[in-house]
Amino acid sequence: MKALLAEPHQKFETVRLETHKAHGEFANYRTDDELSESSQISQLLEELGTSGMMIICPVIIKIHEGIRTDTFIEANSLPETAETEPGFVAIPKNYQHILAFAFAVNEIRKSNLLPNTTLGSKISDNYFNTRYIYQNTLELLYRGNPIHRNYFCARKQKVNKLMATISGLRSENSIHLANILTIFKIPQVSYGPFGLMLNDKTQYPYFFSMVPNDVHQYVGIVHLLKHFGWNWIGLIRTDDEEGEIFLQNLMPKLLQSNICIAFKELLPKFRNYLMDDSVQEILGRIAFNLLNKTNTILLHGDRQSMEPLRILLLCYEIDYRLPIERVWIITSQWDVTSVYKANEFAAKSLNGTMSFALHTRVESGFQDFIDSIHPYKSEIFLIELFWCEVFHCSLPFFYLYYPNAGNCTGEEKLRSLPETVFEMRMSGQSYGIYNAVYAVAHALHAMYSSRTWKKAMVKGGHLSVQPWQVTHPFGHNSPISSILACNNTNATMHLFLRNVRFNNTAGEEIFFDKNGDLAGGFDIMNLVTFPNQTFQRVRVGWMDPWSPTGKEFYVNESAIVWNQKFQQSIPKATCVPNCHSGYSRIVQEGKPICCYDCAQCPQGSISNQTADAEKCEKCPEAQYSNRKQDECIPKLISYLSFEDLMGAGLASVAILVFIITVVVMGIFLAHRNTPIVKANNFSITCILLSSLMLGLLSSFLFIGQPGTVTCLLRQTLFGIIFSLSVSCVLAKTITVVLAFMATKPDSRMRKWVGKRLALSVIMFCSLIQTGICVVWLATSSPFPEFDMHSEVSVIILQCNEGSAVMFYVVWGYMGLLAIISFTVAFLARKLPDSFNEAKLITFSMLIFCSVWVSFVPTYLSTKGKYMVAVEIFSILASSAGSLACIFFPKCYIILVRPDANFMEKWLSFFKYITLNNIQPSKCHTKKF
Repeated sequence: MKALLAEPHQKFETVRLETHKAHGEFANYRTDDELSESSQISQLLEELGTSGMMIICPVIIKIHEGIRTDTFIEANSLPETAETEPGFVAIPKNYQHILAFAFAVNEIRKSNLLPNTTLGSKISDNYFNTRYIYQNTLELLYRGNPIHRNYFCARKQKVNKLMATISGLRSENSIHLANILTIFKIPQVSYGPFGLMLNDKTQYPYFFSMVPNDVHQYVGIVHLLKHFGWNWIGLIRTDDEEGEIFLQNLMPKLLQSNICIAFKELLPKFRNYLMDDSVQEILGRIAFNLLNKTNTILLHGDRQSMEPLRILLLCYEIDYRLPIERVWIITSQWDVTSVYKANEFAAKSLNGTMSFALHTRVESGFQDFIDSIHPYKSEIFLIELFWCEVFHCSLPFFYLYYPNAGNCTGEEKLRSLPETVFEMRMSGQSYGIYNAVYAVAHALHAMYSSRTWKKAMVKGGHLSVQPWQVTHPFGHNSPISSILACNNTNATMHLFLRNVRFNNTAGEEIFFDKNGDLAGGFDIMNLVTFPNQTFQRVRVGWMDPWSPTGKEFYVNESAIVWNQKFQQSIPKATCVPNCHSGYSRIVQEGKPICCYDCAQCPQGSISNQTADAEKCEKCPEAQYSNRKQDECIPKLISYLSFEDLMGAGLASVAILVFIITVVVMGIFLAHRNTPIVKANNFSITCILLSSLMLGLLSSFLFIGQPGTVTCLLRQTLFGIIFSLSVSCVLAKTITVVLAFMATKPDSRMRKWVGKRLALSVIMFCSLIQTGICVVWLATSSPFPEFDMHSEVSVIILQCNEGSAVMFYVVWGYMGLLAIISFTVAFLARKLPDSFNEAKLITFSMLIFCSVWVSFVPTYLSTKGKYMVAVEIFSILASSAGSLACIFFPKCYIILVRPDANFMEKWLSFFKYITLNNIQPSKCHTKKF
């Protein structure tokens, strides 16, 4: 446990506390860089085993019953080069760890959790030095007795026995400690971050952590970056194994989320404040990147490793008056407010910092316990040293003198100290220590309450655990053989610790997951600083994998106070400006994935994200994208309706032409006994006019919402009716041609002239078209359908013709009849002018063919209601053309020139035709 973090200090004022010291005897040890881990252990075993020396700095607190159990807490204080420095500077804020431990022990003593048991512990400082870790651990195990390697049974059962340890803050310390404790099967509970090596439960089966697995912290970092759209960040980490493991585990998650690293920097290992040129060069490069590359910086490391960065920020803020104001995202390993003096806190630079912190809850009574501490009455570890340091006063009773200061009264209150010096609120590490002590106590309670333990105590106080009873705590079936036979109690202890589950005094449930880690999450804290060097921590979110699905990560944006540089707006941290809605990202070749181009979504696709859509999403078939490509709009159903202006106009024209046709038929009916009507074969004329009227009425089948019936009748009725019309015209043309051919003497054509031939032609041609339509309806009939794709903004409700082949056969046959009629009429156009109907038929067929020939490309090039409108227009145009060319001249004679309708030549020709008595026709040679 980091109780007093001491560091060499030469650049700033050095505070010396005069007290007796006893660690100078070990000055002959070589440094960590010169001595391997195994050789350090061997050297310590040799020297401690022969001399039996004890280090003075630890304080021992014990558990008393029939068996005495010790809980070992480790305290980090000193950098590795501390013994070469002229003095030490304490970090008083970390002393809260010891107070939290003492508070937990005090509560347990007052409770009934361990009845008839006195709870105590030993607190030791390792000075951030691997040598001291091994030294203190072995000293703890052997109690100052001679140390014999690979042998541990010198202690009798009634002698105090070490049952568990609580360790931290650095993972390196936990690993070194675990290397020894695993041999002796002593459970180890860590309250600080631990390396991934300790996840190997085959190698470290007795290791437990009061800290959630760091993997959850990595996931939380990625969630936080994605939440605010920060995909271009800087990364500063320690130049050690922990930093490398952090990078290896975080980078895949960043890449999966398209988050890029603007720069990566390694902080040099900090040994003293006299920095050489290489260190200054590294810090200069880091400062340049911080000022120029991005607004969001991710930091990973503990307080000691991050000291160069703290000095850099402080130097720019105090000396250069240029605070490096950024969004700092800090992992739980570093408490940025932990400084040795209040004026060494870079308040402006660190304002708005986002940090992941170990989850904590307010413990009732902790602050009252702190307020009750009195340096003359308390026996808490190093309380007198801490009191002198934070209140700048002397304690002569303990031979502690603070330079140029008066004596401490003992009535000083810790709550009066600045928060940069000491916080009354329990920190995450302190909360972990508090829970660790309770976890060990609950495990002891469970072990003492077990039947096996009570049975062993009844038999003489010796607990004998068989090897098969000591199974691997994390699922392996093979038993763990006891390296040292008398350590079975420790092996049993760790089984109870593994299954411990309790509610602490704050009401939070504490238990370990299957990997021996605390089942919990991390708090997301926002650091708000003030000009007077004070600060406030605000919990603005959390990352808790044990929360219900979808609620594992949460951030309250409204509660966040950003750095003053950003004027309370969410900072930007992107390589390029964000792609707005309606655009998607396109990766640029040769550049990081975060440095992308923005491309507008194609037609029918949208991106409605506020920024940086990975791809455009296609709208459903029944919807289309708006102009900005950020919203899908429902398509309207489109068809040619009577409410439509175009539909109403075509319907009006159809009605008008129909009325004109009815009027023409009425004129012919009224003058059916006149020569001109009789000469034009009145019956065929009536059939032709009737077919024209039916053709005009068939156009109404194309207007309105298509249905099953209308789709069946549209093309088939139109094809039959217009074939009937063209057949009538063909019959009239053939009749005219045969009539003039029959005027020749001895002509065989006389027997073909008459109504029978004309009606036969009409029926034969019409029946062929009818048969084609019947086959069409029987094999593949038309049906209504929705066309989703022809037009972007509408759904076309149309008739699917069913079979395109049959559709074109119907149209082809009708075209064939029209061409034959036009050809025959064209050949008969030079008949005598007194009966010039062939010329009129030629003009009508010319119009008819012209309309329908132009109809084909127009029809095929249009879609939806416009395609239907083209067909209706062609029906109306061809009908009106036939009506005008064939019948308007006759109506003109009937109505305007009635005198021409009673001439003798019309009468003689009428008789000639109707009586089938053909006479020489020299009378026809005169023009009309």
